[in-house]
Amino acid sequence: MESMLLPLLFLVPLAASLLMLLPTPWFDDRRNAWGWSLGASLVTLAVSVVAAAQFDWGAGGFDLEGVIPWVPGFGLSFSYGVDAIALWLVLLTTLLTPIVILGSLSAVTERVREYYFWLLLLEAAMVGVFVATDIIFFYLCFEFTLVPLYFLISLYGSTQRLRAARMFFFYTFTGSMLTLAGVLYVAWFNSTLPGHGWSFQIPVLYEAAQQMSFTQQAWVLGALLAGFAVKVPLWPVHTWLPLAHTEAPTAGSVVLAGVLLKLGTYGLLRLALPMCPDAAVAFAPYIGVVSVIGILYTALVCWVQRDIKKLIAYSSVSHLGFCVLGLFALDAGDIGAVGSVLYMINHGLSTGALFLCIGMIYERFHTREMSMMGGLGRVMPVWSTFMVFFVMASVGLPGLNGFVGEFLTLMGSFVSPGVALGYEYTFAAAFGLIFGAIYLLYMLGRVVWGPVVLPEAHEHGDGDGHHAHGHAVKDLNGREILTLAPL
Repeated sequence: MESMLLPLLFLVPLAASLLMLLPTPWFDDRRNAWGWSLGASLVTLAVSVVAAAQFDWGAGGFDLEGVIPWVPGFGLSFSYGVDAIALWLVLLTTLLTPIVILGSLSAVTERVREYYFWLLLLEAAMVGVFVATDIIFFYLCFEFTLVPLYFLISLYGSTQRLRAARMFFFYTFTGSMLTLAGVLYVAWFNSTLPGHGWSFQIPVLYEAAQQMSFTQQAWVLGALLAGFAVKVPLWPVHTWLPLAHTEAPTAGSVVLAGVLLKLGTYGLLRLALPMCPDAAVAFAPYIGVVSVIGILYTALVCWVQRDIKKLIAYSSVSHLGFCVLGLFALDAGDIGAVGSVLYMINHGLSTGALFLCIGMIYERFHTREMSMMGGLGRVMPVWSTFMVFFVMASVGLPGLNGFVGEFLTLMGSFVSPGVALGYEYTFAAAFGLIFGAIYLLYMLGRVVWGPVVLPEAHEHGDGDGHHAHGHAVKDLNGREILTLAPL
């Protein structure tokens, strides 16, 4: 039974999404489609909690493993298993999916069946990436995440949704093709070794890849970085992200920030570092420089944003720079890598929550311009409480989740040996923390405090939330509070 938990995590959302294709009018009702997909995602969450309970946390390495043969002659199989890192990311995925479905009831009113179909399919693909221990299974799921998100952005996004969806697809697809070439090269190299046949098992490929020459490792690392750096995204291949985030529906933004960006950092951790250890050490200083530029550049870009959603989108690029910096610190105690993994999970929670808050404001005002709103603490005290809390977590306030990952990634780069990173990288990246506090707290000051400013459809009233004309702004309802409370 234990070995079937991970396939269930993949198959429950997949089966639930495929059943929505049945030609029955029952799914055409908005609440029916919503209730069905919410139920399926909650079942998946329950299975992931059972998997976490069954997992041997003390052993280290993979657990709950199994193999489903596919084409044995070519060494192809769907093999699966999770280590502690993968399991935490699975739990993040299965937690965020019911939360975004719960938050989508009022946001999506047209083509509802398709919307929830793509959302459940996306969950299945994301879980597949984290549970795969076979590189072809990993790659298929990694690549397939593009399809549901492409349709979610292009069908349910804002005004420039088609441009955003195309940009997202072409950027990530192009990078992924180079990644495929890299992993196939490693598989071919393994087949040429004495006594080895074709195998796509990730642990087998680790051993083979470490026997490659430095030049071969460098090329493979370059190929893997091409796909994973776009997915993270690292500067300068980050330009698709702000547009995709801004144009995507709220659920798309939450899943994109919460889980999909982590596929890039997870790929670096799962494949690039173990397969190319010598090349990783040699190129760590250059990757560190790119990470620090990304942290500082996008933090400065956030300063001039007037659109709240775009500001949070650019902040994701800055935050993920810390993740990569920690991964390539290569310090003796793995402090940077531990911080990076914690950062992946904590960023998914706090930034996902911020996108949900902004989506709730957009539903009310149909604008995301900071200049169009202010003093919401007076008219929407419940929403403002959540917003302040999540911004503080994102800033990295000690005591909240963002602090732990940021501190450990910087600590890892500080104690990193001179051949990889060092204190220069830490000091430069630390300015990113200061800039981050400035732009996020400035945004909070504009939107939550100060005199009440509302879009024209909502009259200003007397500054205390009493509106003589127009209709009063409604604070969060029970369903919206239930959406944000778990985060």
